[in-house]
Amino acid sequence: MDLKTVSTHHVPVRYLEGGSGPALVFLHGAGGVTADDPLLAELAKTHHVYAPLIPGYGDSEECPEIRDMLDFTLHTWDVVAALGLTDPVLVGHSMGGMIAAEMAAIQPHDVSRLALICPAGLWDDEHPIADLFATLPFEMPALLFHDAVAGAAMLTAGRNVTDPNFLQTYLVNNARQLGMAGRILFPIPERGLQQRMYRITAKTVIVWGDSDRLIPPVYAHGFKKGIAGASLVSIPEAGHMVTLEKPPLVAEAVRGLG
Repeated sequence: MDLKTVSTHHVPVRYLEGGSGPALVFLHGAGGVTADDPLLAELAKTHHVYAPLIPGYGDSEECPEIRDMLDFTLHTWDVVAALGLTDPVLVGHSMGGMIAAEMAAIQPHDVSRLALICPAGLWDDEHPIADLFATLPFEMPALLFHDAVAGAAMLTAGRNVTDPNFLQTYLVNNARQLGMAGRILFPIPERGLQQRMYRITAKTVIVWGDSDRLIPPVYAHGFKKGIAGASLVSIPEAGHMVTLEKPPLVAEAVRGLG
């Protein structure tokens, strides 16, 4: 995947691009996305993939003008327009799924295919979503992965997590990213999407890891109920980061949209 830049009204946006085929826009979660992401590689086998970074992620500029859910939604539509895309397959994971669903609700005639992978955006008092902002780094693998040991190895990529330089870089990047993500995820990741989902007309697939401990799989049924005609693909032995644990199965579900 190549890292490129496109201009939008508020801020230059960094994005990853690769593959060939129908256009597909992938919106990442609160943890961000990198050029070696295995799901992007899978999707790029059959699609021309564009994966924009939310401002403040990676080496992209921060953007104080993007303040709330509507700002995130319209900004991402601005990115799609700046890339010259019309009716791309829209795919979002976690926070990115929340944004993708809002995009499909705000402009239903501009999205015909939608894939939501463990999306945020709903809230159930009986099944609260884990507080990402109160979770310590060493707690993340068990929260995000079915296999916590393998997940920890994926998150650290073999780096020495006790190295002060690693910790400094991690904390600075984490503060930038979660500072931006917190505008729509804190204190809870709910901004009224449930009242707008009826507007979504896209052919929709909802993908969930059966072992998701961050956003419990019960939320999959809330999305399926709220989006007319949506289908649900449950993936066993996978957690919230099903995108890293089972990328071929996630890509297969997305390709099912046509």
